[in-house]
This record gives sequence, C-alpha cells and structure tokens, in this order.
Amino acid sequence: MALRFMGIDPSTDGDECPTVWVDEETADIVVQGWKADAATENECLETGRIPDSEAVVRIPARMASILRMAADAADAAQLHRAVG
Repeated sequence: MALRFMGIDPSTDGDECPTVWVDEETADIVVQGWKADAATENECLETGRIPDSEAVVRIPARMASILRMAADAADAAQLHRAVG
C-alpha cells in the first residue's frame, strides 16, 4: 500500500484529528474521522445496514477542499493505472 497524505483538519489541535489520504495503488480514499454518535448511525441505518467491517465517520465541512483534492488525486491515480 502506498498512502499519499492529502491533508489534516486545518483547525487541528494536533491530537487525533480527521485526516485524508489516497492509496496510490488502488485509488481508494482513506479517511480518519470522528466516530459518529448513535443518533447519526441510526439515521444512516435508515438507508441500509452498516457491516461490521465498516464505520460511519464524520469529517468537518472545513475539510471539503481536502476531500476534493483527494478525489482529484484518486481520479488521477485511477487513470494512471488504466493507462499503464
């Protein structure tokens, strides 16, 4: 796995903050975020189950530009893999 760091919460206090990476081999976006509270998880369950291998995480809106940058990097990595 080759994770490329994309960014961390710009309002970080330096301790266990939401972070975003892109896996350059698979083009997956990897996210560390705050665990969702029970109310959020229950609302998410209205549209489907949450498998044991998955989690609902919350990323602050102020990280939207980092997520967009990660999505662009994932698109580029996927295109690079397809072209060879």
